[in-house]
Amino acid sequence: MKTFQPGAKEIKRAWHLVDAKDKVLGRVASDVAELLMGKGKTDFSRHLDSGDFVVVINAEKIVITGNKSKQKVYITHSGYPGGFKSKKYAKVLEDHPERILEHAIKGMLPDNKLQDPRMARLTVVAGETHKFADKFTK
Repeated sequence: MKTFQPGAKEIKRAWHLVDAKDKVLGRVASDVAELLMGKGKTDFSRHLDSGDFVVVINAEKIVITGNKSKQKVYITHSGYPGGFKSKKYAKVLEDHPERILEHAIKGMLPDNKLQDPRMARLTVVAGETHKFADKFTK
């Protein structure tokens, strides 16, 4: 008996709509990362990108637990001297709430060549409306 390996043409991609309103950041991020990887599918293979498209709405209404709203800091460095930048969670939530979820989801995906195509299938929206509404009305 041979092991089934789906080809690129045999991969079926579904669309998922996730409402992040009043949900904990880490739990939503892990669920979305699982959908992007396709781990719930019967034909899942680690070396193939068989995940689905995911649209997350209400990103500004995400909840974090404990004192993270005061203590959490997002840090970046450009690689150049003096290129260190940091932003507090409250400031990022105010300016770009969708980046909080994108950052958390990207951290839960494996760091390999499939990470960028998986992140390309993710859409995070701050409000209720999104441009993929026609994919969900049937």
